[in-house]
Amino acid sequence: MWELEDGDELIDTARVPNGARLRLVRNGEDFVILLDRNELMSTDVFASEVALAVMTCERLGARAAPQMLIGGYGLGFTLRAALAELDGSASVTVAEIVPEIVAWARGAMQQITAGCLDDPRVQLVHDDVAMLIDAACGGYDAILLDVDNGPEGLTRRVNDWLYSESGLQAASRALRPGGILAVWSAFRDETFVELLEKTGFAVEVVNVDAGEAPKPGRSPLEHVIFFATKA
Repeated sequence: MWELEDGDELIDTARVPNGARLRLVRNGEDFVILLDRNELMSTDVFASEVALAVMTCERLGARAAPQMLIGGYGLGFTLRAALAELDGSASVTVAEIVPEIVAWARGAMQQITAGCLDDPRVQLVHDDVAMLIDAACGGYDAILLDVDNGPEGLTRRVNDWLYSESGLQAASRALRPGGILAVWSAFRDETFVELLEKTGFAVEVVNVDAGEAPKPGRSPLEHVIFFATKA
């Protein structure tokens, strides 16, 4: 649980539609977004968000004009990493349902954002990523989801659909042959793996370093990425 401490500055608050409260807090040059009283994301632990994009691009290989959908802008680490990996023919759609997060990216955190939202390859959609997935048919080479703490509707309960059988079937329809659904998670979930396989995906589960500063007596923090490839 997170309490503001000396040096912490509350920049703004927002609310996920039909979901929880968000707070943007700054301490010096570092930022953290809190979900109610829990840390959701921060600028000092982001290695796995970068890995989500880099490892997906590695698995995609060379493709002509790849189309990528990123669910959740967050602090933009996944988007910036994807843009660094993709060539000029790529198109990246970012679905962010909380308008304040985009306002924070263009405002208090514009130095971190580094203009990525204005990249000509980026299309920003202020809507639910589930809507874009459900509406697409063979439209994407990759769908990257980092909208919750794992395959469960943490930020808003309606996100449970994304990780359900019907949601995964919609993701499969939205992907091109050989396309990849990549889901960031703070934990492993064998039930989710089984559901991905039931939906027809080939599944790879990878532990990645979270990038947290080492703490005495504790193992390095790891996160998990589920890579689900459409046949």
